[in-house]
Order: sequence, then structure tokens, then C-alpha cells
Amino acid sequence: MSRHEATVRWNLGEGDFLALQYSRVHRLIFEGGVEVAGSAAPSVVPAPYSTFEAVDPEAAFTASLSACHMLWFLDHAARGGFIVSDYVDNAEGTLAADGAGGLAMTRVVLRPRVTFIGVHRPTPEAVKALHDAAHADCFIARSVKTKVFIEDV
Repeated sequence: MSRHEATVRWNLGEGDFLALQYSRVHRLIFEGGVEVAGSAAPSVVPAPYSTFEAVDPEAAFTASLSACHMLWFLDHAARGGFIVSDYVDNAEGTLAADGAGGLAMTRVVLRPRVTFIGVHRPTPEAVKALHDAAHADCFIARSVKTKVFIEDV
């Protein structure tokens, strides 16, 4: 078992809190001291109370699933003797009605594009098997009820 910590820091600053007219911009501080600007998604909380120049929780959720999948994919590829030189995933998460009267991240589509180098390259079937193994091992995907799809593998 391992622990993973993050600090979310926000303060009121200017604004009318009770009228819901306050900034949702905050700081995300991760282990090791990495800081990222955070905000409510502008599609959920309009400007000026949010900003496009920060990471919203829905995008962070989507990126977390994508990064976890990628890390497991790279591990399985290396163990299979395949050299990956480039990996790009333009992942997309969908916030929608969840059927219980609220909103939820109901779907995440991963669109990984992987480049292999070297003489030992996987067949399309082997690439799919690598993605299937990565998905099965991804801690984040196993931790959520959101359906995660891997497109065009």
C-alpha cells in the first residue's frame, strides 16, 4: 500500500461569497512541491469566477486516467520487448447526467497514438493486447465507475 497526497488551497479574496460571486481559482499542490493552477470548469462556473488558464477537476480526472493507462502500457510494452519512442493521447472526458439526478464523469475516451522503434514491433493484435493489459492494471480505471474506452487501438 502507498499513500498519495495533494493539497488544494483556496482563499476568498474579493467577492461576495453568499451571493456565489467569488473566484473558484485555487492551487493544487502535489507531493514534491509541484503546483498547478486549478479552477472550476468554465463550462460549469462561468467567468469571471473560473478561468480557462487553470486545470479543472474534470480535465484532471481525464488526464489521470490517461496517464495511468499510458504508464501501464509502457510497462507492458517494455516487458514484451517492444520499444516505444512516442506516446500521445488526446483523451476526452464527458460530464453528463448520471441517471440519479446529478452530474458525473460518465465516459472517458482514450485515443492513444503509439510509435514503436526497433526490429521487434508488435502486430495490431499485440498492441490491442497491450492496451487491454494496461487497462486491466490501471489503478485509476479500477477505482472509478466511469466507463473508460480506448478508441482506435
